[in-house]
Amino acid sequence: MIRIGNFFFRYRNYLFIFLYLALFIPSPPIFSEHTIGPKYYLYPLIIGLCITFAGQLIRGATISLAYIVRGGKDKKVYAEQLVTHGIFAHCRNPLYVGNILMLAGVGILVNSLLYLLVFIPLFLFIYQAIVLAEENFLRQKFGNQFDAYAQRVHRWLINPSGLRTTLSEMRFFWKRWLIKEYNTQVVWLSGIALILFFKYSNWQWSSEVRNKWFLVVLLALAIYYVTIRYLKKSGRWSAA
Repeated sequence: MIRIGNFFFRYRNYLFIFLYLALFIPSPPIFSEHTIGPKYYLYPLIIGLCITFAGQLIRGATISLAYIVRGGKDKKVYAEQLVTHGIFAHCRNPLYVGNILMLAGVGILVNSLLYLLVFIPLFLFIYQAIVLAEENFLRQKFGNQFDAYAQRVHRWLINPSGLRTTLSEMRFFWKRWLIKEYNTQVVWLSGIALILFFKYSNWQWSSEVRNKWFLVVLLALAIYYVTIRYLKKSGRWSAA
């Protein structure tokens, strides 16, 4: 599993492109008019949006409180220090938990049974392998310090005990969230907009009105992207 994890770690950024494309593979629905009723589309809409936004909020809280520098080095697992505070005091992999919820949420939003039964389990398997590879590196580098951390903090489940204290006592650095996440946010929100405008035809919009509002949303996201990128590159905002 560690070898598999090291392999997928090198190409993990391409994994999301594949998973987003998989959203549009024809699939039987999770919810249908036959089983739920004429307003069946409200179930994937509400549940999917709540789950996917919960994932981004978890990522936002994690990055804002204690950002972890574990992006790899030369396409290999690498970490400068063992981060155990912030949300990492409640879960060893909160960023990955956020990613899983974000993708599971859009899978429900698109109402794809195939996505939930095939691609999400595949995603979980790959993430488990990546995490095992990362933990192997951390255990070799930090030894007993990592073992003690692993014993008290779960790999995947977020322990709510003391979470309110963590959130209240630490500085919430929201600028770092935007600087580190604006790429992910724009791609994620663009995908959600695409699904909402072109799959949920129950709103009975004309094609002209729908396309116009879709372009407005894309323009707003483009402005957001350019603005945050400028603030980052110009040094006006710092992730420190």
